[in-house]
Amino acid sequence: MTISLVDAESVLALDIGSVYTRAMLFDVVDGQYRFLGAGVAPTTAGAPFYDVSEGMHRALEKLQDVTGRSLFNAQGQLILPSQPDGNGIDQMMAVFTAGPELRMVTIGLLETASLESANHLAGLIYGKLVESIGLNDRRRTETQVDAIIKAQPNLIILAGGTERGATRSISKLVEMIALVLEVLPREKRPEIVYAGNQVLAKRIKDLLSKQTTVYVTPNIRPSIDVEDLGPAQETMAKVVYDIRSEQVGGLKTIGSLCTLPILPASHGYGRMIRFMSQLDVESVKDARRVLGVDLGASATTIAATVQGALRMHTFRLGMGYSISEVMRVTHLEEVVRWLPMHVPEDEVRDYLWQRTLYPMMQPMTSETLAIEQAMARQALRAAMQGMEAEWPEMGRQFDPIVVSGAILAQGSTPGQALLQILDGLEPVGISTILLDTYGILPVLGAIAGHNPILPVHVLESSALVNLGTVIRPVCNARYGTPILKVRLVYDNDDSTTIELRHGSLTVLPVQPNQHVKVYLTPLRSLYIPGVEIRHGLSMIGGMNGIVVDARGHPLSLPSDAPRRRDLLKKWSLALGF
Repeated sequence: MTISLVDAESVLALDIGSVYTRAMLFDVVDGQYRFLGAGVAPTTAGAPFYDVSEGMHRALEKLQDVTGRSLFNAQGQLILPSQPDGNGIDQMMAVFTAGPELRMVTIGLLETASLESANHLAGLIYGKLVESIGLNDRRRTETQVDAIIKAQPNLIILAGGTERGATRSISKLVEMIALVLEVLPREKRPEIVYAGNQVLAKRIKDLLSKQTTVYVTPNIRPSIDVEDLGPAQETMAKVVYDIRSEQVGGLKTIGSLCTLPILPASHGYGRMIRFMSQLDVESVKDARRVLGVDLGASATTIAATVQGALRMHTFRLGMGYSISEVMRVTHLEEVVRWLPMHVPEDEVRDYLWQRTLYPMMQPMTSETLAIEQAMARQALRAAMQGMEAEWPEMGRQFDPIVVSGAILAQGSTPGQALLQILDGLEPVGISTILLDTYGILPVLGAIAGHNPILPVHVLESSALVNLGTVIRPVCNARYGTPILKVRLVYDNDDSTTIELRHGSLTVLPVQPNQHVKVYLTPLRSLYIPGVEIRHGLSMIGGMNGIVVDARGHPLSLPSDAPRRRDLLKKWSLALGF
């Protein structure tokens, strides 16, 4: 039975990542839930332990040191529930990304309908789409069967048919899947998620469950022009945990300790972004456009809300093990162009390959730090381009934008972090840029399904770092042309006016947490998406104050290397580093 967090005071949350395991503690302080601290240790999914519970214990020991709270009793067991002396915790939950990537096959009818939705469903979790088969696939049935067997999937997602729609075509696809299962030995058979026409659900489960585990979700394409991934996403969270608990040593043990369902980190992340979009709004149609980007070692997850609907994809692009995937979709010179100093391409390539082997290694020189920050920009750009390919209607106007990742949170100054985000994501309009320093959004999302009060309280605190409010106009003027006049009015009625030129990156004279009224006057033809600029705008400064990014969209770097490096240094100086 699920225990409500409303009756609990302290919550221990684990994030079991591919490189690090984080233990985070939340408790009530002065009647409000607060994030008290975190302990971090290397994840022990691989050699020599092959058991993630070892990494959990090490992270908890560090959390004890940080908070001064005892979490273990004399026998080394977790104290749960908490004791009158304040030691222990009342609730425990976990999210995870650790483990080998899931190999998935999607099967559906129309490429622009059910098969596309099946691919969207697969994109919600960290994995690799190894084969995709639609009704118009011209390969012979035996060739399709061979392709699936060769792909060695852990999971097959089958979708197709509107409600009470096509049945014969789906039945043919089911027969093909049955052939695959018959050929494979039981220990290598993929699990099946059926997310199609519910008229056939019972028949399909009865047929295929004799050979493997079958999960049935509501139809992800109930009508030809409607996609609904929400209910299926909840089922996918359980499917991924069931598979991972057999692949990752110790995960099942941790799951048995948790008082809430253990979830994939991407699931909690998407839930939290959707939760943030609906805070302080009267209806779903008024939901804010929120963008979340988690730049991890093995994957980058992007979650965005558009008209209240969640658009999310987990890309095999990361800053550790998956750097090779970034390099596969980009060119080395695209990374090198972000370096403010000359570094031979061979040295850049060698360093990046070293990172894939040793994802925990830290940059020790200004050159290696610049290489990692350049790679972060390129990984963000590649993920955003992939997201736009999946969801062309998404756009780049969001507020707020929440970003997390070790290179941004621990490896950069606030100015460096903000510049990487602006260069990588290229948002337009007016955006508050928030940095999730401790990577708490996935666990908050997991908690939100049972206690929405805790995430609200934590978000209202200083758990997320405000890097600054960014104004980014869209304008086609020539470089150096005056395009915008900005007038700032402070609380004491003092004011200042600044004229901005196209191509500039300017930090306005606003202190962190300082409230100002901003009046924008265009000097050339331009627009600021999502903003009515005829009226004054109330803004608050972040760590970098308020920044006007008038460098143009899309951002273009000079081809001449010396001029390009000078420009990169100029932008860095503008943000104080």
